[in-house]
Amino acid sequence: MTRYVYPDAIAILEPHAEVDYHDSRDGLDPDALRARVADVDAIVSQLTDPITGEIMDAAPRLKVIANVAVGFDNVDVAAATERRVLVTNTPGILTEATADFTWALMLAAARRVPEADRFVRDGRWRQWEIDLLCGRDIHGSTLGIVGPGRIGRAVARRATGFGMRVLWHGRSPLPEDVDGTAVSLDELLATSDVVSLHLPLSQETRHLIGARELALMKPDALLVNTARGSIVDEAALVEALASGRPGAAALDVFEDEPRVDPRLLDCVNVVLAPHLASASGATRMRMCTMAAESVVDVLSGRRPSHVVNG
Repeated sequence: MTRYVYPDAIAILEPHAEVDYHDSRDGLDPDALRARVADVDAIVSQLTDPITGEIMDAAPRLKVIANVAVGFDNVDVAAATERRVLVTNTPGILTEATADFTWALMLAAARRVPEADRFVRDGRWRQWEIDLLCGRDIHGSTLGIVGPGRIGRAVARRATGFGMRVLWHGRSPLPEDVDGTAVSLDELLATSDVVSLHLPLSQETRHLIGARELALMKPDALLVNTARGSIVDEAALVEALASGRPGAAALDVFEDEPRVDPRLLDCVNVVLAPHLASASGATRMRMCTMAAESVVDVLSGRRPSHVVNG
């Protein structure tokens, strides 16, 4: 286990295996990780742990990599498949928490909540004013979902209560209980008041939202990203925000986490969060225990529920 997890996960593993637990908030560097996996049958990794083919080659007994995340771009899945190592993830359980947080970011950016909080804390509030920190309405506007998978669908369902028109673009359709319209990505970007990204990171989606795509957005539109940072060309986003198109952004993920482009830190029209979308205590604990259960399944000769490579 590469770094700190909720203790419930350790309790699940200990009856079935000797657990080498790196009980630290800091991960292992590649050399240290290679040394630690020499005799392991399983690795429980987190999204900040690059599990490469070299790491797998250092673990000749390796049977499974259980990633404590729904995304698995930190794992070389092709290398794992070539070595007949299963890769598992933790989908489903973080859907609702991530959808909730997407809406938290959306509303915070639209109604300028972080700015208002700083305004009060800094002692600058002197009187009520008719146009003080006025934001934009979410209700009745158009929401564009890019990637209507589990999380994108959950975000779209919540839009019903806000009377929003929903557009979507992606491989999977919206469920029947959500009234939405399928459109091209360009049309979605040009038409939506809020664009919310819910795609896995892959070669096809890296920098999917770049300078050209950002220029298509409305001047007062809001871009929300709770997926993966590299889906957006961060440098292009900084330039686009400076030019006023889109009007604002709310970001939970970044291209080079935990580094954030210093220019984003200076943007008053950007809400920033440190990769918190799934961060309810109950959800994060269940992510840890699901990864542990996947390991127990493999060690016991059973197929795990969530295998991403076969």
